[in-house]
Amino acid sequence: MKIHEYQGKELFKRYGVPVPYGVAAMTVQEAVDAVREVQQEAGTEVVVVKAQIHAGGRGKGGGVKVCKSAAEADKAINEIHGMQLVTHQTGPEGKKVQRLLIEQGLDIDHEYYLGMTLDRASGRITVMASTEGGMEIEEVAASNPEKILKESVNPGVGWQDYQSRRLGYALGLNGKQVRELGKFLSALTRCYWEMDCSLLEINPLVTTKSGKVLALDAKINFDDNALYRHKDLEDWRDMSEEDPAETEAKEYDLSYINLDGNIGCMVNGAGLAMSTMDIIKHYGGEPANFLDVGGGATAEKVTAAFKIITSDPNVKSIFINIFGGIMKCDTIATGVVTAVKEVGLKVPLVVRLEGTNVELGKKILKESGLNLEAAADMADGAKKAVELAK
Repeated sequence: MKIHEYQGKELFKRYGVPVPYGVAAMTVQEAVDAVREVQQEAGTEVVVVKAQIHAGGRGKGGGVKVCKSAAEADKAINEIHGMQLVTHQTGPEGKKVQRLLIEQGLDIDHEYYLGMTLDRASGRITVMASTEGGMEIEEVAASNPEKILKESVNPGVGWQDYQSRRLGYALGLNGKQVRELGKFLSALTRCYWEMDCSLLEINPLVTTKSGKVLALDAKINFDDNALYRHKDLEDWRDMSEEDPAETEAKEYDLSYINLDGNIGCMVNGAGLAMSTMDIIKHYGGEPANFLDVGGGATAEKVTAAFKIITSDPNVKSIFINIFGGIMKCDTIATGVVTAVKEVGLKVPLVVRLEGTNVELGKKILKESGLNLEAAADMADGAKKAVELAK
């Protein structure tokens, strides 16, 4: 689950992580009023108008503007609110800006990158920092990997002060700033652990000319599997920012991720799903989704999965690849037949069934009268799905 920047900063404040003074606004008028409030409370004429969407690169897309007066801010608000903001993370269709954050301008001395996520190689939470603030961390990793500093968090003792000092001095901070960074990182790592985050990123983290260390941005993702422990986060969910198909899939406990290709995939098991996407690409195709119906799926879940796939207008063929263990092939077949009768079948369908009750599953499909292609094995199914998509 993702949240907006302004929500992330509200969470930071709970943990004592310093952030600029800011006010969120849902409408143009609220934003105009917020400009005056921020100017008065922060004691500065300079404000920043920031688009709130679940994507990075907002500044490059015109979604962040520094304004030196209320008149400039009002103009920026009217330009940004309601715009279709296109960034490298939104795709060419962009996202409509429906929320804004009005924030105080700062006397920035330097910008840094700070991130926190799970390093699966070490099995530990890893704090990453770089002097290249404002840049995408992927760009830094590709061009200047030596500029990415890392510190792992020992789960037995937690974040240690010496680690803050080591990072701070490596970033070139002075003594006062290093002490500020230490308090900052201690609070931030506690936030990550207690809130079950999967990603916490501040880009940029800034130092001011007066020596303060503040989070100028806040990108936070939460582990969906732990949301039951944080019921209050449900109020922060912005459904307009989420893929409707992925939202529907969650209701049926399906693992679904929308992709850019044109071959719909329905598979049981995450490993087999990854292999299926790989073999589709091997034969020159592009998967339209990752969809794992799970090992114990019912006919109802299979029907829902099929409807989600066919609702994607980019899908030109569908490849159902099932190896029945706990999942029985006749259950898959029954679900497919039910779904096709409900929603119809407008694109070619390729089915590969193997495993438990495979003969019964094939019999159900054959007697259904559906126009489908049977595959001898996974490779054969992938080839046919790619050919039919063309």
